[in-house]
Amino acid sequence: MYGLTVRWSLTDAPKGTLRALRSYVEDESFAKFAALDGLRFKTWRARKGEWFEGSYVFVSDAARSAFQDSFEKVAADSAGSKIIGSAPVTIEAYEVVAVVRGPAGFRSSASFEHDKRDDD
Repeated sequence: MYGLTVRWSLTDAPKGTLRALRSYVEDESFAKFAALDGLRFKTWRARKGEWFEGSYVFVSDAARSAFQDSFEKVAADSAGSKIIGSAPVTIEAYEVVAVVRGPAGFRSSASFEHDKRDDD
């Protein structure tokens, strides 16, 4: 499988940026990527005050390359960049060696539980 990481730094982002990113993912981004041809799955990851990341897995190198090429052209003006206030610091292709589904299963959701203290 063919992965792609897009990461932004949150080091200098304004207070409330992660909360705004969660809202954006829930209200807009989730549905957009649920309909992206060639995408197996996408995970949004974050470390408060450090970074925010989209991690994508595609069915083929061609699908990944097409998305990466189109995204790189607009990365600095993408919704994530506008919310954060800066362009991505990393756009990197990678190989997914394996994926396993554990006994608890897999939950696909536009939002996920988080500690409400992280909303500050």
